[in-house]
Amino acid sequence: RGSSSRSEAKSGRTDLIFLIRFRHCCLLRNQRCVLAYLYDRLLRIRALRWEYGSVLPNTIQFHMSAEEVEWFNRYKKSLATYMRSVGGEEGLDLTQDIKPPKSLYIEVRCLRDYGEFEIDDGTTVLLKKNSQHFLPRWKCEQLIRQGVLEHILS
Repeated sequence: RGSSSRSEAKSGRTDLIFLIRFRHCCLLRNQRCVLAYLYDRLLRIRALRWEYGSVLPNTIQFHMSAEEVEWFNRYKKSLATYMRSVGGEEGLDLTQDIKPPKSLYIEVRCLRDYGEFEIDDGTTVLLKKNSQHFLPRWKCEQLIRQGVLEHILS
C-alpha cells in the first residue's frame, strides 16, 4: 500500500498525506530507538573490558552477537596499543586501580592453586589454595578480578 498511496497523494489525494507523514515519523522514531539501544549495548560492552579484563567469561560472551564480540576484540586491541604507547618502555596499565586505593598493600587469600607469582622487587610468592599473603594492591588486582585471589577485609 506504501507506493500506491504515495502516487495517489501526488495525483491529488491530499487525505493520504497525513498517513504518509505519520508512517514516516513512526519509522524515524523506531530507527532512533534501535540506535539508542545499540549504543547502550556498546557502552556496556566497553565497560566489560574495564571490569573483567581482556578475557570475558563464557557466560557473558554467550549473550553477545558475533559483531559485538568482534567490536570487543577491536576495542581491547586499541586500548592495549594506547597503553603501550604511554608510560615509557613498559607502558601504563590504565585498568589498574579503578577505585583509589586506601593502602598500597592488601591481604589476600588464594582461592585456587596458581603457582609462582613474582613481585616487583624480584621475590616470588607461591600462590596455593587457602594460602594468605600481604601483597602490593596493583600487582594482585587483576588476579582478584579473575577469581584467583580474594581480598580479605579486616
